[in-house]
Amino acid sequence: MAHIQLPEGFPGIAGLMAYSPETAKPLNALVQVLLQDANTLSPGERELIATYVSSQNDCYYCQTIHGAVAARHLDGNQQLVNEVKQNFLSTDLSDKMKALLGIAGKVQQGGKYVQTEDIERARSAGATDQEIHDTVLIAAAFCMYNRYVDGLATWAPQDQAIYQERAKNITEKGYGRFPNNYAVKQEVSVAADATL
Repeated sequence: MAHIQLPEGFPGIAGLMAYSPETAKPLNALVQVLLQDANTLSPGERELIATYVSSQNDCYYCQTIHGAVAARHLDGNQQLVNEVKQNFLSTDLSDKMKALLGIAGKVQQGGKYVQTEDIERARSAGATDQEIHDTVLIAAAFCMYNRYVDGLATWAPQDQAIYQERAKNITEKGYGRFPNNYAVKQEVSVAADATL
């Protein structure tokens, strides 16, 4: 049960966004830029970073929804998503992605854990400064999102079909498509589909 009274039927961060539409809009805008807008890292790669950080933070809702989105972007490869959460170094990902995930893991522990050698490893594997910047920002942002979701004890459904349907909507339409539809008095079922 959530620590505060949230609108019913909204899982995870969707309930918090329905509760606070004023903060929903900038939070969705940020995640849209970080994970879906044009970038040299694919949406699937960026969703993997978000998924990995969320798994390290033990945030079930975030790791499950972003894992589902990542898998959709990666031709349905849920096995890769699961492997990344377990041990990304043993996956078939590029050395660049492994280095970026290493940086993301350090940020998840605390920003000062990132060392010069982590950055140099990523650069040596072909990562640009922009990709390094974006990885750090995705990791930092998802620590915030994870703590927001779990700090208020939001509802995280176990039914994987819910996450698959939301992932379909996100990959097709993005995160910020209904910036004003979080108010409970509006079309709640539509709003719930639009969120993280």
